[in-house]
This record gives sequence, structure tokens and C-alpha cells, in this order.
Amino acid sequence: MPFSSSQALLFAGSSHPTLAHEIAQHLQVALGQVSLSRFPDGEIEVQILENVRGRDVFVLQSVALDPNFYLMELLILIDALKRASAKSVVAIIPYFGYCRQDRKDKPRVPITAKLVANLLVEAGATRILAVDLHAGQLQGFFDIPVDHLQGRVPLLKCFQEKHISECVVVAPDIGSVKIARAFAHSLQADFAVVNKQRASATEISDVTLIGDVKGKNVLLADDMCSTGSTLASAAKACQEKGAKRIFAAITHGLCVEGAAERLEGCPLETLWITNTIPYTDRLAKTCKIETVSLASLLAHAMCCIVANESISSLA
Repeated sequence: MPFSSSQALLFAGSSHPTLAHEIAQHLQVALGQVSLSRFPDGEIEVQILENVRGRDVFVLQSVALDPNFYLMELLILIDALKRASAKSVVAIIPYFGYCRQDRKDKPRVPITAKLVANLLVEAGATRILAVDLHAGQLQGFFDIPVDHLQGRVPLLKCFQEKHISECVVVAPDIGSVKIARAFAHSLQADFAVVNKQRASATEISDVTLIGDVKGKNVLLADDMCSTGSTLASAAKACQEKGAKRIFAAITHGLCVEGAAERLEGCPLETLWITNTIPYTDRLAKTCKIETVSLASLLAHAMCCIVANESISSLA
């Protein structure tokens, strides 16, 4: 599908330059020139270094690892492009930060997902392109179009290349049931659920497996891995119930400090994660992780948007 710099421009924030360059290579275009720096007091300084007047513009930024900084940088980039008279500004957000607080589940807490949606729209974004939002209803927080892509297809391809039979797809917790069901449907495999009780945000007190994994190969499927405790406890529960080999497929590998060590010490054989979040030294403490690029998927979606074609087949 054609995509040329005469049709649209791709700019990138500082959060994920590797993914931005991969997408540009797939599109066979150069990244838009932009100056990103800081004033002496730490404030973000942005200048667009080429003409965007009347152009369709894409700007890529993953709001992860340093979410406060990268979110602010994205908002300033969008504002700069809008004030430079860009015809449209599509924010490509592979990982949508602040997505986990999407409702008031206890008194006097914010709904940060809605707050960030409002900020993006107010800054001047005309469309959002995101991957595996933590909750599908986040699309309704925006008053602009949202294209919601799924990272499932490239992850499934990696698992299928292993030619593993007698597979059961397991949801590591109740919140990942919908994602795990989709994996199970694609693989035409059985399905099970791990029910966990949390002692705190980082510790799990009790784990119960609902379903049969005895003598089966297990694929744990979820949208994100933060501390690694959910995956590690789910893998251990499956092993205790007689699972043979245990794999995992995750879209967003946040993997904060300590996660790699937990994953290295658990029964997981391989963990596939997409590159919505940069691979940094935080993941180097385990050899179980394999990254899967979504550059082709995002590039294809951008071509569909420019050509006004449906991207439902990519979702």
C-alpha cells in the first residue's frame, strides 16, 4: 500500500526512536525533522524543522517507562504541529500510559485515562492509533476517532512457529479473560483461568486455577506485564497442576525493576512481548524474553488511514 512524504509525514518523540525508524523503513520514508531539547530549568523545548502546513501528520510516542515526561512531550509536539497548520495530527501511541485508572473503583480517586484523553484532544490530536488498550471502553473517552489495533496476530505467529500441540490458553488473571479467549479462539485451543487474590499492588496472596492443564502445554496470554508477579504465579500454578511446557505472550512489556528476576526464576520457557515499549537493560536479566516487532502492523495501519481505507482487518 503506497505511502509517500507528499501525502503524510511521520514524526517521533524521544520515547521509542527504534520503533519509529522501523516504521519509517517499512514506509520507505524519512522521519520528519524535529528538534527536541530542554530549557535550562528542565522544561521541554520543541521545534518542528520542516513545513507541515496543510499536511497529514503522524506523531509516534509510547507513554511508558517515564510516562510523565513522555506524555508532556507528546502534548507539546501535537500543539506545535497544530500551530504549524498541519491539516491533521494522528497520535500513534503504542502503549497508552495512565490507562489502568479507567473508572472510580474506590472513593476520591481520579479517572486518569479520561484525563489523558481530554489532554490529547485539547492539544490538537485529530485521531488516535493505539495498540491493545487496557480496557476497550477507553475508546469512548475520546471525542475523536480511535483506531484500536491488536498485538495478538504477530504474537500468535511466534507461538505457532513452535509447532506445539495439546495447547491450553490460560488467562493469568480475571482481567485478561477476554484477551486469552481471543488467543484460544485463534488457536482453536482449550481455555482456563487463574484467579488471584492480591495482598498489595506488587504481591499476590492466593492463586487458584480454574480449568484443566494436566499433561498440556500452556500459553499464558495478557495485555501487559508490569512487575512479573502475575505471570510468575500463574506459571507456577500451571506447573503445580501438571502442565508440561509453559509459554507466555504479552503485548506491553513494562517489566519494571525486579520483573526480569521474577520471570527468570519461574517455570516460563519463553515470554514473547511486542516492542510497544523499548527493550532496555531492565529486561537483560532474563534470557526468556523474545521481542516481536509491530512496525509492519503500525505502518500498514498508517497507510490505511492516509488512503481512507478500513483497518478493521488489522484489529
